[in-house]
Amino acid sequence: MPLETSFFIKVYDIVRQIPEGKVTSYGAIAKYLGAPQSSRMVGWAMNAAHSHSNVPAHRVVNRKGILTGKHHFGGETIMKQLLENEGIKVVENQIQDFDKHLWDPVQFLEDF
Repeated sequence: MPLETSFFIKVYDIVRQIPEGKVTSYGAIAKYLGAPQSSRMVGWAMNAAHSHSNVPAHRVVNRKGILTGKHHFGGETIMKQLLENEGIKVVENQIQDFDKHLWDPVQFLEDF
């Protein structure tokens, strides 16, 4: 299995564990995987995740809570709608009360 494919699978495994109503960042996932410089690769995994209906990619945002991946959802407002359906308020593509909704895999998951 190519390295990129196995990395993506690990990312998807983490994203599947993000609770409804919570979000995490590309960097938090990369840090949890022991590759803190790989947040961009986590982003690539999220871009490819939209063909996987069991990966809630809408729960992954940038480190400031901005919906940077919104254009990969087939419409400019779909990511926002998915988050708002889970009780997360989004204003101008940024999650409000980001710290309240932030789920850090380093804090909540066992070592990978």
